[in-house]
This record gives sequence, C-alpha cells and structure tokens, in this order.
Amino acid sequence: MALANLRGRVAWIFEEEDFDVDQIIGVKNIKIKNPTELAKLVLHAEEPEFSNKVKPGDLLIGNHNFGYGHPHYPPMIGMRQLGIGGVVAESFSPGYWRGEIAMGFPQVACAGILKAVNRWDEIEVNWSTNQVFNLTSGEKLQIEPLSDGDRMMLESGGLVGYLHARNEEETRT
Repeated sequence: MALANLRGRVAWIFEEEDFDVDQIIGVKNIKIKNPTELAKLVLHAEEPEFSNKVKPGDLLIGNHNFGYGHPHYPPMIGMRQLGIGGVVAESFSPGYWRGEIAMGFPQVACAGILKAVNRWDEIEVNWSTNQVFNLTSGEKLQIEPLSDGDRMMLESGGLVGYLHARNEEETRT
C-alpha cells in the first residue's frame, strides 16, 4: 500500500517556536473527550469561525519544535474531527511526532516551510519525491524522508494497523 499524497489548503500557520498543541483548544479544555465538542473549540480563541472555514484535507503549518511540551490528544482529536489532513512544520517535538504518527496522523518536517506558504495557499506533499509543492506560488521544497517504520505506520493508519499488518506478514512466513 502506498502512502497517499497530502493535498489541501494551508488552514493555519503556527509561527511560534516550541508551540504547545494544548493551546489549540485551550489548556482548560484538555479533559474533554467528545470529538465534536473538541472540533468546535479548535483555535476558537484565535479565530472564532475557524471550525467553519476548514475543509477536509486542509493542512497546518508549524515552526520549529512544533508540539513542544507535554502534548495531550484532545487538541489533535479536534483537528482530525475537522478533517485536517496533517501538519507540515520546520521541525517537531519528538514526543508529539511519535504520538501523532502512532495515531496515523501525517507529519512532515520541511525546512523553510514558514517562508514558502501563506494562509489558504494550496499545497501538496509528495511522499515519493519527498517534496512539498506550493500549488499557489509554484515554489517547491524538500521534506525530510520518513523512516521506513513511520511510513509503514502511516500507511497502516497508525500503530494498531501497523501491528496487525506485521502480525499477518509474520504469520505468512
């Protein structure tokens, strides 16, 4: 199974370095479990109509060390509920990266992405060429290739799918 390219609009640009994803819904809301309720809270403090402007497949852009801190799952559950397709960032906090890859949520490390996009630009992440294309401006950037394990985890929809696929493969041999 090949990993499908990501294609969507730049729904939000997180310019702050060391961005703590808990701020996406507000720290006071991290105990909420309902995905629909979480989706309504996404970036509400920054832009109250954000959840109404997002389309399935839209992407987020982050600065260096995106996801820093002790990330909790509710903010990203809200993002996935809205249909956000993934995050392209200058770099990621290792704990955040690992947790979201394990959930099957695409993450793309791309040096220079902050200067290469504007909000609402249409972009595409091409996994086979390891590039991000800004379809609005024509600019393209190289991305850090995924490790084999991360690629397989995303192709399988996350850790659970990955473990099932490995088990099936081992059973056949």
